[in-house]
Amino acid sequence: MKVVILCGGLGTRLREETEYRPKPMIDVGGRPILWHIMKGYAHYGIKDFVICTGYRGDVIKKYFLNYEAANNDFTICLGSRSQIEYHGAHTEQNFRVTVADTGHDTMTGGRIKRIQRYIDDETFAVTYGDGLADVNFAELLAFHRGHGKLATVTAVQPTSRFGVLEVNDAGGVRSFAEKPKLEGFTSAGFFVFQRRVFDYLHGDDCILEREPLEQIAREGQLMAYRHEGFWYAMDTYREYKQLNEMWAAGKPPWKVWD
Repeated sequence: MKVVILCGGLGTRLREETEYRPKPMIDVGGRPILWHIMKGYAHYGIKDFVICTGYRGDVIKKYFLNYEAANNDFTICLGSRSQIEYHGAHTEQNFRVTVADTGHDTMTGGRIKRIQRYIDDETFAVTYGDGLADVNFAELLAFHRGHGKLATVTAVQPTSRFGVLEVNDAGGVRSFAEKPKLEGFTSAGFFVFQRRVFDYLHGDDCILEREPLEQIAREGQLMAYRHEGFWYAMDTYREYKQLNEMWAAGKPPWKVWD
């Protein structure tokens, strides 16, 4: 099964880090956040990726083209018969990565439509290149196959960024909750689709989260897999710093691999 990772956005709310590189290439613990996302899937045996690039896609292309040399010792023979011998073996063995230019200004649904030719299975996954979670992808896939619908979205209960007070008319505080979980669910951005989802995607300006998913939901073809564990989207510099602090602390909650 292939995993499509959306990596083409501008990342304007992280301008401190994205002026010269796309957001999925921002380091968390010395590795691009994209690497962490891929390692999460690979832990469950899913190692075939399609990377949808746009803004500064050249940075992502160079990263994978130079991956072997950057992550192994090597011996190089210079001259007209140049060749390289790599020594050792990094832990990303048998990863298969398709890097696809999906346009600078293309929207999320348009990016997925553009890589349709690389999807040769009936079922495939989609996620964003800026969110980390400890989702059990084996359970997510089993849930999707079990209900037989067109689409599955991973749902989480978001936590308030602020403390919540319950205040009476006189100004008395009846309760105080520091960053409680909010009511309802939000999308964590880890999807599983059947191939016919491409029929709902039209044009580069197609936004997956708008008309396509709204229509799929109206047709009763969208199911939610509830994730109770860790999920964190890196949208701001503050969140970037917090993810690096979690890694530095030694037990990052999204790290399910050895």
